[in-house]
Amino acid sequence: MTFDEMKARIAEGQGFIAALDQSGGSTPKALAGYGVAEDAWTTEDEMFGLIHEMRQRIIESPCFGNGKVIGAILFEKTMEGASGGKSVPARLKERGIVPFLKVDKGLAEERDGAQLMKPNPGLEDMCNRARELGVFGTKMRSVIKSANPVGIKEAVRQQFAEGARILSCGLVPMLEPEYDITAADRAEGEKIMLEAIEEGLVALPEGQQIMLKLSIPKKAGIYGGLTNHPKVLRVVALSGGYSTEEACSELAKNPGMIASFSRGLLQDLRATQSDEEFDGTLSGAIDQIHAASVA
Repeated sequence: MTFDEMKARIAEGQGFIAALDQSGGSTPKALAGYGVAEDAWTTEDEMFGLIHEMRQRIIESPCFGNGKVIGAILFEKTMEGASGGKSVPARLKERGIVPFLKVDKGLAEERDGAQLMKPNPGLEDMCNRARELGVFGTKMRSVIKSANPVGIKEAVRQQFAEGARILSCGLVPMLEPEYDITAADRAEGEKIMLEAIEEGLVALPEGQQIMLKLSIPKKAGIYGGLTNHPKVLRVVALSGGYSTEEACSELAKNPGMIASFSRGLLQDLRATQSDEEFDGTLSGAIDQIHAASVA
């Protein structure tokens, strides 16, 4: 797929984006969920090898290329790895799946009810490498924990500022100011966040587009204006701690948003499953998430 073909696939595709981007800090938890205990490795390289085996198994599963998964977010080590005898981005594109790269360096300490992203001086180098490998876009996450206008606006401002750096490298940034779904004041805070996002879009130069990855909102439909905004290529939803069933139920109430789930996609996969069991389990999750994304 060319860049323009990938752009059209994301803009118009009737499907969802898989999140396969667990980083060093979250990999042990992801492996534990997959049924691989921490005593299965002794070095970080061995740990990343095990998670790569899991991701390869997902990428090569027959159901993963059935057209319902239109994109996949990768961790840097996964992007640099291989699957099916090709680089992971090339193999994904061969299967009709647009590759994205997680580019943030993790979260800073909470301040004003939000955790911003840590400084990322090497962002341009990472983006240029991703573009060389055929990656279409990026994803970066910050977290909002309360309806504090100062923290919310700063988190959104930082997302747009980093997004500008990514756009300058020729990639499409997926901004992810996640709102903690357990926050008691989420409905109020999401209104403040929406206003901040709309201000950021006004300031975005004409002809440029970003993507948004947001928590499924407390008030259904609040992001409808974003899904139709000319500067927004697509709005995707994170599962945010919901189970697959809960996330799909909530997502279906928000036409125009599609899923970008990690836990919701992987929660029932196990290393001990036979290929037939693995494929059947993954296929069931893909069908369920796809149905909610096109509702």
